[in-house]
Amino acid sequence: MYQIAHGMTGHRPKYHRQGRTCPRNRKIHMHLKKRARAIVNTLPFEILSHRLIIEIVYNVMFWLNCFPHKDGIHAMLNPCTIVTGSNINYDKHCKLQFGAYVQVHKQHNNSMATRTSGAIALCPTGNAQGSYYFLSLRSGNVL
Repeated sequence: MYQIAHGMTGHRPKYHRQGRTCPRNRKIHMHLKKRARAIVNTLPFEILSHRLIIEIVYNVMFWLNCFPHKDGIHAMLNPCTIVTGSNINYDKHCKLQFGAYVQVHKQHNNSMATRTSGAIALCPTGNAQGSYYFLSLRSGNVL
C-alpha cells in the first residue's frame, strides 16, 4: 500500500515514538505561541476568558494564512487566497486592532433604550466587505 500511495512522490512519512512530536511541528507550534503571547501582552486585560484565548489563536492563524510562506506551495499566493479565493485589502481588513473596545449596533425599536452595546474587536471575517468579528461584553458571544 505504501508503494502505491507514496512510491512516485519520493516522500516518506516520518514516524516518531508515542508522546514525541516532529521537530517541524514543534517549531510551528512555538511560532504560534509566540504570536499569541505578543497579542496577550498588548491587551489591557488582566484576566482573559476562555473564549478570548480561543479567538487570539484564531486571529494568529488568520493573519499567518494571509501572507505567503517561504516553504509554501506558491511563492506569490497566500494560503487564504488559494483556499477561499479572497484577497485581504489593507483599507478594509486592517481598520481595528485585536482587543480594541468598540460599540456595536444591536436590534432596537423607536424607544429611548440604548441602540449599541460594548464589544471587543477580534479579527476580520475575511469577506469582501471588510466585516469583523466582535466579542460581546454583555453575553460573551461572538457577534
